[in-house]
Amino acid sequence: MLVATKGVPAMKTRALGAITALGGMILLGGLSACGTADAATWHGKDGAVPTTSASPVASITTPANGATNVSTAVELALGGTDPKTADVTVTDAAGTKVDGALRADGSTWVPAAQLKYGTAYTAEVKGGGKVSFTTMAKPAKTVSTNVSMKDGATYGVGMPIVVRFGSSIPKDQRASVERRLLVTSTPAQVGSWNWFSGTEVHYRPKEYWQSGTQLNVRLATGGLAMAKGFGVKDVTVHATIGDAIVMTTDDATHQMTVTKNGQVIKTIPVSLGKKGTPSSSGNMVIMTKNPSEVFVSTDPKDPYRTEVKWPQRITSSGQYIHAAPWSVDAQGKRNVSHGCTNVSMGNAKWLYDLTHIGDPVIVKGTPRKLDWGNGWTDWSRTWDEYVKGSALGAAPTEETPAWTGSMDQPG
Repeated sequence: MLVATKGVPAMKTRALGAITALGGMILLGGLSACGTADAATWHGKDGAVPTTSASPVASITTPANGATNVSTAVELALGGTDPKTADVTVTDAAGTKVDGALRADGSTWVPAAQLKYGTAYTAEVKGGGKVSFTTMAKPAKTVSTNVSMKDGATYGVGMPIVVRFGSSIPKDQRASVERRLLVTSTPAQVGSWNWFSGTEVHYRPKEYWQSGTQLNVRLATGGLAMAKGFGVKDVTVHATIGDAIVMTTDDATHQMTVTKNGQVIKTIPVSLGKKGTPSSSGNMVIMTKNPSEVFVSTDPKDPYRTEVKWPQRITSSGQYIHAAPWSVDAQGKRNVSHGCTNVSMGNAKWLYDLTHIGDPVIVKGTPRKLDWGNGWTDWSRTWDEYVKGSALGAAPTEETPAWTGSMDQPG
């Protein structure tokens, strides 16, 4: 691997002594009258003997100088005695500077946005040399990356970051893909990814997000080799975490307790799933919410088609919190639903106006346990269990949001 360096390599002073150039003549200090060299030494003004030059504080180890077909998701790997202090500058052939930042451990310098296809770049570390490389051509086979969050939206404190891929990521590629899924938050909070399947990976903090958290998510997979193709483009989302709204329903009392930032603000009578169609007990979050939806039965023995108001989905299998004016008499007393949480029209509208997607919904005491993966079940496992689903393990998010790349594919 070739790394360009500045200047002339240091010479051993014990062998050559001091070298001085005068008018084209080179005079070697320490020569005797007959031209024979003494054991030459050079002392500084304090009398100390200088040592040879140390290796650079930081230098680029990959990509190699002159490398071609480099991924547009490349990170500049750094070596040296103190890479955390590296001063890195990257420019394209036109001299335009590329923004980026060091990873916290100083292992790599990460461009703030996907590099352009088929483009020459020069990367230089101050005092550590430079390399030039050219990125790959735009690939024919691509893999999409999508995220559950909308840019600029506000979410609940239990909101997982749900990422889906257009093709299944093999297990031996998940670590390299996960390393490119970048989450920053203010304030910083420890979190972890968890692979639910080859096509879906989630991120959650160790504890619920702190209210007011500013989240910045960069799925830096544009040009990254994964599955049987390359990532289509980077995806960047900025979001806010709202007040801590938590809904806890106890089947024993048929009541939902609603808290806001730790304070009880309302208790709501509910009716859960009847014996043949029990509601799931576990830790869920609101996945979707709409002013109305049409519910259609999939059970030919119990057909129905009903428009419901203020539905808020909490499982993939179709359990919701919603208005059920037909069961008001049972609410707070007994279970009559097909698995949903029935509330009155007024309470359903009140909840709908209060909540955000990602607000936690905890149900206790029913005969059915929530199945893992039946919705955003991230909070149904302990932290130690959750981290086992990561290819890399838990890590703190960065205190300062650094990833500001565009969602658009570079030119």
